[in-house]
Amino acid sequence: MFDFMDSDWFIIGLEIVFLSFIAYDGWKFYKTRRKEYILNIVMAIGFALWILVPFYTKYYDWEEDQRQEVSKQCLSENNETYCKCIDNMVFKHYDFEEYKKIDRSADKDYAEFIKEFKEDCFGDSWF
Repeated sequence: MFDFMDSDWFIIGLEIVFLSFIAYDGWKFYKTRRKEYILNIVMAIGFALWILVPFYTKYYDWEEDQRQEVSKQCLSENNETYCKCIDNMVFKHYDFEEYKKIDRSADKDYAEFIKEFKEDCFGDSWF
């Protein structure tokens, strides 16, 4: 039901909303010098960090050689289009240590994850 929350556009939209809140409160503080706007700015920054940091830490914890290793493993079993789509989803959903610990042949959660994103990659798209 809430699959849209994993999309890049949702994260980008959240960033824009938080930046607009911060800019608006900064502008209002500059005009009125009321301290409540500083509290709003601090709360918006804290909320943004609370929501956005987990997304970025999973996505950016992967080093390039680790990404290539996963891509090579996928390419040995599947075609390139499939691997690009699935690998990108894996990089966003798992950090490297968590991905290494998964038993990809027996883990039901991982199989469901792959099935879901396989449908997203190859299903009918509105683009």
